[in-house]
Parts: sequence; C-alpha cells; structure tokens
Amino acid sequence: MKEAIHSKAQALNNYLIQTRRHLHAHPELSFEEQETMEYVCSQLSEMGIPFEKGIAGTGIVGYIRGNDPERSCIALRADMDALPIHEQNEVPYKSTNEGVMHACGHDVHTTCLLGAARILNDIKQEFSGTVKLIFQPGEEQSPGGASLMIKAGVLENPRPSAIVGLHVFPELPAGTVAFRPGQYMASADEIHITIKGKGGHAALPHKTIDPITIAANLIVSLQQIVSRRCNPLTPTVLTFGKISGGMVTNVIPETVEILGTMRTFDEPWRKEALELLKKVCEDTCAAWGATAEVHFPDGYPSLYNDPELHDMVKTEAINYLGAEKVGDLDMRMTAEDFSFYSHEIPGCFYRLGTNKDNQEFTYPVHHARFDIDESALITGAGLMAWTAYRYLSR
Repeated sequence: MKEAIHSKAQALNNYLIQTRRHLHAHPELSFEEQETMEYVCSQLSEMGIPFEKGIAGTGIVGYIRGNDPERSCIALRADMDALPIHEQNEVPYKSTNEGVMHACGHDVHTTCLLGAARILNDIKQEFSGTVKLIFQPGEEQSPGGASLMIKAGVLENPRPSAIVGLHVFPELPAGTVAFRPGQYMASADEIHITIKGKGGHAALPHKTIDPITIAANLIVSLQQIVSRRCNPLTPTVLTFGKISGGMVTNVIPETVEILGTMRTFDEPWRKEALELLKKVCEDTCAAWGATAEVHFPDGYPSLYNDPELHDMVKTEAINYLGAEKVGDLDMRMTAEDFSFYSHEIPGCFYRLGTNKDNQEFTYPVHHARFDIDESALITGAGLMAWTAYRYLSR
C-alpha cells in the first residue's frame, strides 16, 4: 500500500500545483473565506466525498468512510485563511486580492488535505473506520477558527480519537518533515491597555496627569512580571508592539494605548500572569491618578503533541519517506490554534519542509515574498494519506 500511495501522490502533481496556485491567487482574510469554501466544496463534490459546509461561518467537514466506518475515526486538519499582506512575488499565481496574501502557507495546507482526500477516497475499501477532513477558517485571528469549530461540534459525530495537522516550514528542504513530542508551541494572548489621564499644555505638567510618562513606567514594571514573578524554568515572553498617544510636541494627551502579546507553555502560570498584569496596570495608573482599562481577547493555549500519537506518526513518516527525510523540532514561542484541538483529543502537529532549492536563505512565513518549492505538495498530501491509512489499519 505504501508504494500505491506514493504512486498516487506523484500522479497528483499537476492537480496539486494547479489547486495550490488557484488558492494562492485568490486569498481571503480570516472568517471571510467564502470563495475558498466554495472551491473546496466543489473539489469534494467532484471526488464524491460527502461534506458539511458553513461550520463556524466558512468551515467544512468532509467524511471518507471505509469499511466498518464506526470502528475508528481520525481527523486531518487544514486551515484556509490568508493574511493582510501585499504580495511582492512576481509569479503567474500572484495574489489577485489587493493587500491579501497566503503568506503563511495555508494554501499549501488546504491543497495537501485535498490531495490526501483524493488518495484516501481511492483506497477507502482498504481500511476500516472514518477519516474526518477538517477545513478550518480563521487560524490567523482570535479567537481562532479551531475554537469556534469545536464549539460547533466538529469533534463529535463521530468523535475522532486523534487529529493530525501540518504546517509549512521554509527552514527545512522540500521533501522533508520534522516533529516534536509534548510541548511544541506557546500560548498567545493579546494585551490591550488604555491609560486614561488628564490632558493639557506640555509646559504645565503639574496641571495634568500625563499618560505617556505613566506608560513608560508601566512597561518597565510589567516586564518584571516575567523577570521576577515567573519561574525561570518556564519560557515566557512579554512583548509590546505598539504605543499610541498624543499628536504634537506641546500637548499632553488624555490617553495612551499600549498593545502587546504574552506567550508561555504553562497554562496555570498563563492565567496567573494575566491577572498580575491587570493588577499592575490598575495599581500603577492609580498611583499617578490615572485609570487603566485592560482587555485580553480570548487567546490560544499552548500546543501539546500527544507523545504516543507523535511516536506513531513520526514512525510512519520514517516508514514512508525514509529516516533521512524526518527530523526533530525545537520548541517555539509562536502560536497556532491547532492547540485547541490538542487540548480536546490527542493531536500531532508537524512541519512540512518547503525550502526552494535548498537555499541557505529563504523568505520566512508572514513575509510578502514567501513562496514554496511546490514539490513539497506531493510529500504533504502523500504523508497525510499514509498516516491516516496506517492509523486506521492498526
């Protein structure tokens, strides 16, 4: 069967390239993936795969039922949304949606899952159980399409006993994959702080409550939550990416806005740190006669790869690709809403090498010139299909 799946994946090369280029040329922002949803549905219809659409807005769930479909179920997941980035690549499949680009490779993920679906649908008489195909919206935007699809029941009827997803990785050559068991990616929480003071003339600061000075003190104080309240063995990042307040040199403004992010791997500490952050904001501002409004939109939890499932998927990747094509990953402070699934059922999230021509330098994800070696599509689709087949054949 391994040779058959290899052969089927190779035979899909033109389909995979055409599909990925279509998706790349027609990107849509998070929770706006209407055309993408319709395109994916048209592909599933052509394959004769039953599906439900409109889940959490633009999500899709397809079902490939083998022999004895109630025996077991594995879910394969791909995200579909793009980023608000103006593409700088000059390629025939360049984005036709001004200011929107598949700079994070979700076009690749969706293409790989469609390719895996074609292969698995062809061999469904060779396995027992059901493959649930999850095409998910809104990975790039809080509260995360994964959390909304879970609330909509995507992990029920039938309930998968495992879920597997992949993500492009331009640091690895095309044709390779890499894994990490246990904690892999950090949680991510947005921080929105508004300091409300009292504006006035810059030459008369004693008649004002200066939110800019308070903001400067506050940022230094908040960093001490990480340096003095966090266990040094717990990776934690607190970064502020935007400060906004005032318009001219001689006016003290009424308000200052501070935006940032906090990331960690420890869920209890994550909750404690956010509570500390809110308290430090309110107390610091109160000490200077100002007030603080602090808001944390629902963030993403840390991503945990189930060790047993990881071992199975990595072993099958070695079986399918060869040991020289399978590597290991370091922990990352970046985040992924696949984490929501991994807190509900055993999950395995791995990386797909996409480096073009083994270049020493290649543009990273979220860059306006990000692109891939399209031979990676064959690897991605074939390995997803092989993984699902082997899982259901146990």
